[in-house]
Order: sequence, then structure tokens, then C-alpha cells
Amino acid sequence: MKKIIAGTTFALLAVLVCVAGGLSAEPAFAGESMLAMQQGSFLSSLAFGGLLVNKESLNTLFTTLKTLFNNAFDKAESTWAKIAMEVPSTGSKNDYAWLSKFPRMKKWIDEKAIKSLEAYKYSITNDDFEATVEVDRNDIEDDNLGIYNPQAQMAGESAAQLKDELVYQAVNEAFATPCYDGQYFFDVDHPVTDPATGKAVSVSNKGTKKLSIATLAAAQASFGAGRTAMRKFKDNDGRPLGVRPNILLVPAALEDTANALMTNDRLEDGKPNPYKGACEVVVGDWLTSDTAWFLLDTRKAVKPFIYQKRKDPVFVSQTDMSADDVFNRRMFKFGAEARGAAGYGFWQLAWASDGSVA
Repeated sequence: MKKIIAGTTFALLAVLVCVAGGLSAEPAFAGESMLAMQQGSFLSSLAFGGLLVNKESLNTLFTTLKTLFNNAFDKAESTWAKIAMEVPSTGSKNDYAWLSKFPRMKKWIDEKAIKSLEAYKYSITNDDFEATVEVDRNDIEDDNLGIYNPQAQMAGESAAQLKDELVYQAVNEAFATPCYDGQYFFDVDHPVTDPATGKAVSVSNKGTKKLSIATLAAAQASFGAGRTAMRKFKDNDGRPLGVRPNILLVPAALEDTANALMTNDRLEDGKPNPYKGACEVVVGDWLTSDTAWFLLDTRKAVKPFIYQKRKDPVFVSQTDMSADDVFNRRMFKFGAEARGAAGYGFWQLAWASDGSVA
């Protein structure tokens, strides 16, 4: 018993000596080395009352946050790819003047007929996007890090949904934003050359009828009229473009009506539903109008809408302990960065109604 007490007393004295005078740089034996490690842990807790803030602990913390970010990013639901195509970008903007003339096969007589670009100018400029969260150094020292897990997940979800937000913003603004021919994307007077006269005539891809399943006449005047208009679109040589809408895009307010029109055997007046199964219904949560609805042909190489990718969303962090924000405000940072934009492809592949007329 005396030996145990003596040993314990010696250990306590050693701790007090080391605390007062600092740890020995080179322990004389293994027992002293273990004691030094225990004292280092003790001093860390004594200094911070929680986690020690150093490069290793910061790397561990932000690796965990990055994992949460990536998992949430991968699980986030998205619908933009159903209505838009992704176009890579390597600079500040992309030029889409080529949309004004797309060559089609024709009989080769003498020299080839070269399709030159019209005098239209249409480009999409990339923008920068970010989502940033601050981490207080006190929360790291106090081991109060659970509050940042949902913020990392929310940042991942937001980054994944950036493409949806940009593409659907383009849809929302399509009634008042020009596309490659200088007209609003959804407009009543897109210029198309009449091959018989060589002059431009106005072609509309915009309606006003409310989407309806009330009667056969109402369904024909809304969905039917839009589908027929799209199938009659022609190129400047007067040949049909072969447009057949396969997507009925609606806001949440029209989801039930759209699903009923695409799945019910009969309309509300009891007559057979000729439009059953005609299109896939896509509900755009970012659509701002409760009455506007859209018909799209997304089966071709070029789609009605464009998502232009300059840089996919990536997780970023600022963990330099000597940074000004850390020194002045105790704040580390993490978040996401991306570059890109959205715009318009062929207006001939889309038709829309603002739903203003019953």
C-alpha cells in the first residue's frame, strides 16, 4: 500500500512540475513519454474545455461537412434535365447564333446549298453563384458542432438545385425575354420565311387558354390547340420540323388537371379523352405562375431550354487559422461555388399558354 501511495504521489508531483515548468522535450523512459501524452491531453482540455483547434481537427471537421454536403447533393431531386440540355462552357459566355440556321438534308443539285447564319446575335453570359456558412471558433472549442451538420446538408441541396432554379427562372421569364431571333421566346410573331414569297411571316408559339378537362371542346381549345400548332411548325424552306410535344410542364396548381388530362379515360363531360397518354407530366416547383402551362418537345438533339455549365457546384472551405476573419471575428467558412447560366434553345420546340382566358 505504501508503494502504491508513493507511486501515486510521484505521478501527481510530476504532473504539477510539468504544468508549472513545461513538458520535457525528450522523456528519459517510456513511462515518462506516456505521462507526457496524458499531460498534453489534460492541458488541451484545460485550455479549451472541448476540442483543440489545430490543422488536424479543422481538416477532420471540414471533411465531415464535405461528406454531408456531397451526400445531400447526390440525393437532391431535380427535374431540369427533363426540359433542358446541358451545354459546356469554357469562357465567360457562349454564342448561340448558330440556332438561327440549322441545316436539313435536301436534294444535292450542282453546288451544295450553304446555310449561313442570320444577323441574329444571341449569347448567354455565365454568372457566379455561392452559398457560404460561417463556423464560429468557439463552437469548435466547445465541441458544439452539431448545429453545422444540417447547414452543410442544406448547402448541398441548394447547390444541387441550382440548375433547376436557373432553368425554371428562364421558363418564368420566357414570355418577356428575347431568344435567338430577337423575339420573346414565347411570342405571337416569330419571323419565319415563306418559301413561296421569300418574305417573313409571323408564327406564334403562345396561347392564352386555360388548361381544361371540363369538356372535349375546352380540352381541344387548350391542350389540343397547342399540340396542333407545334406539329405545324416549319423551317424557312417550308418543310415540317416534325415537332411532337412529349412534355406537359405545369405548376403545382395545375398538377391534378394535367394528370387527369393525361391519364383519365374520359373528360368531365363524360366524353372519351383523346389526349390520354399524349405527354409526360412534369411539375415545376419553381414555376411562378399558377395558370401558365407549357408543351415541350425534348426528344431532339437541341432542347427548348439551355443550362450552360461553366463550373459545377463544388464544396469550398476557408480553414486558415491566420486569416483575417478568424483573427478578427473567430469565423471559419465553408460552402459551395458554381458558375453557369440558363437560356433558350429553339422556340419551335416549345409552346406555352399564359392561361388567362377560360
